[in-house]
Amino acid sequence: MKLYRDDLLEATDLVYSQMRPTPQYPWPQLKARLGCEIWVKHENHTPTGAFKVRGGITYVDWLKRTQPEVNGICSATRGNHGQSQARAAVAVGLRALIYVPHGNSVEKNAAMRAFGAELVEFGEDYDTSRVEALRVAEEEGLAFVPPYHAELVKGVATYAFELLSKVPDLDTVYVPIGCGSGICGTILVRDALKLKTKVVGVVSTEAQTAKLSVEAKRLVETNSARTFADGMAVRVPVQEAYDIYAEGAERVVAVTDEEVAEAIRVYYRDTHNLAEGAGAAALAALMQERDRMAGKKVAVILSGGNIDADWFVTVMQGGVPEV
Repeated sequence: MKLYRDDLLEATDLVYSQMRPTPQYPWPQLKARLGCEIWVKHENHTPTGAFKVRGGITYVDWLKRTQPEVNGICSATRGNHGQSQARAAVAVGLRALIYVPHGNSVEKNAAMRAFGAELVEFGEDYDTSRVEALRVAEEEGLAFVPPYHAELVKGVATYAFELLSKVPDLDTVYVPIGCGSGICGTILVRDALKLKTKVVGVVSTEAQTAKLSVEAKRLVETNSARTFADGMAVRVPVQEAYDIYAEGAERVVAVTDEEVAEAIRVYYRDTHNLAEGAGAAALAALMQERDRMAGKKVAVILSGGNIDADWFVTVMQGGVPEV
């Protein structure tokens, strides 16, 4: 897959019909803390509080144009993808059936329902929910929205287009990896703009499928993905995404839940922004690599701020949420 400037301009026009660009700020307290110039891309400022909203806009637009007979969508999620798809689908009169695993975020579930989703809890993790959602979509004649699709990536890539157009001389940008749309969009934009910026992927130590796959040079599934950074809680890698980040990423870094919790605290103390687990992962990786990045110009993607209140209280009291 490749993206060209015209693709990005077309996607931004569509995305901006429903939301404003999100800001990117260089935060001085983060700079003082870590010894490098740090730009934060604030995807926590979107209409759903996460970057996924962009992909929902472009995907549903594509679906309506190419499959006008479809009367609904079905997908699986840990929350942000589901909010995005429900918001976009319901707005154009489509049914939105969304599967989540048991024990999913209470507040993300509430948000999806508020956007019009019919929510079904199934399975013990995201990947089990995804298999069931695919089965039900086929059974009920709904369009299955996969976790990774070219039209999703095209929308998600608009955040990287905003960031890299504004700050084209970044040395490195850190991006969390779940199924891969965010990091792939960033790599494709970097290449489309012919920049030298290095892209570093970030996974949880408890959900390392992307990192293990890159290291093994083949897809590697894991047996579990138990992390409170639920946006990265993926066991099964996506081939199309792997093909892009295995080639285009500088490296993939793994962060612990303890490191993610500390990054959430740092975001709040230094910028007074709320970050969910996956949203703080990029900063956690930069904190881990602070010596390597000393004196450089770096960006981190704050991919979402949708953390449950109870978890946030636990984190701010110095703990780590249990999953």
